[in-house]
Amino acid sequence: MRTQSLILAVLMLGLISSSCTKTTDLNSTSGQVSLKSALAQGVQDLTTAVNAITTSAGYQVVAGPSDLTTKSLSLSPLDTVQHSILLADISGVYDYKATTVVRGPGSFLRFFNKTAENAQMIVRMPEEKVKASRSLLHYTPSDTLLTNNYVVTLSDYQYRFRYFNGWTYQMASAIKVKDVDAGLLKIQTSNDKTLGYKFASQFNFPNGYVTKTSYTSGDTAISSYAISNGTKTLYEEKYVGIKSSTELRHRETEFSLTIGNVLIVRKLNHAQTSLDSAKVYVSGVLQTKSKVEIVDKVTDNTNQSVAGQKRELKITFDDGTSKTFTELAGAAITDISTLFASMRQANFATAIIDWIAWDVYTKK
Repeated sequence: MRTQSLILAVLMLGLISSSCTKTTDLNSTSGQVSLKSALAQGVQDLTTAVNAITTSAGYQVVAGPSDLTTKSLSLSPLDTVQHSILLADISGVYDYKATTVVRGPGSFLRFFNKTAENAQMIVRMPEEKVKASRSLLHYTPSDTLLTNNYVVTLSDYQYRFRYFNGWTYQMASAIKVKDVDAGLLKIQTSNDKTLGYKFASQFNFPNGYVTKTSYTSGDTAISSYAISNGTKTLYEEKYVGIKSSTELRHRETEFSLTIGNVLIVRKLNHAQTSLDSAKVYVSGVLQTKSKVEIVDKVTDNTNQSVAGQKRELKITFDDGTSKTFTELAGAAITDISTLFASMRQANFATAIIDWIAWDVYTKK
């Protein structure tokens, strides 16, 4: 009996010891991924994403040429009516084909012709004309050999405007190149004397990556940039600046940058008088031995961003070594900057749609 009791006691002691060891291992700081390792993994995942994005067919839609000038509409200063161009106004299938139209004593070339009815707006044109956009509205005899294999399908289009009183604009489109999905593009923008300027753009790539950027002016200026894959955030940056009745310029109130499971954030102190030092977290755990210094290259009180290459981060790790975010990210940060700048500009596909929309509207 004593032997059995002794054996049982030893077993119980072993189980307790094993349980304590496991608990200690789980709570030990040695079980935490270091900031340096977490950033390295985040940069690697981001670089993979950027390479996949910039080599995709959809990237030419985002970063393609934007030198096609949208037609402008001359309105009288006395015109106070709100004008609207909606999807129903421009719906149908439009094919690219230079056609001579006789009007009065002269003639002109029409490049997009409505060939069928459709509840959506479908624009078909040659990929060669997209890549060399300056040739789009110029006819050459060899154009007859081209195939309309670049297709933009609009599921939403709303453009409302009033003389000297701003506008609201939104569109959603799916793009195919040679019958291969290139991605989904969404844009929303508005300009109002009171509310200021707002812009939001999103592109869903077929490989699962999603890029988003937005900007809001007014008394509260907010800019954001994000790249994700499914539910995983690969890169997200946000800047907030506030302007009061006593301040002429926006004052930064919050800045954050997420890359993988690393979060860097800086906010106003409790007294709301100045910015606290930047804090850095790995998987939600504050890194007390690491620090981040935020350095502004140029001053932009409404869009002070790393993605815009106007801000730099100097990161000091637990071991005392330091690296800038640009050094860590390498070429990826340049590619990100180009990508988001293109998303903020009028891209080629949007210019084509707007060009046709104006053309249809002026002939109503």
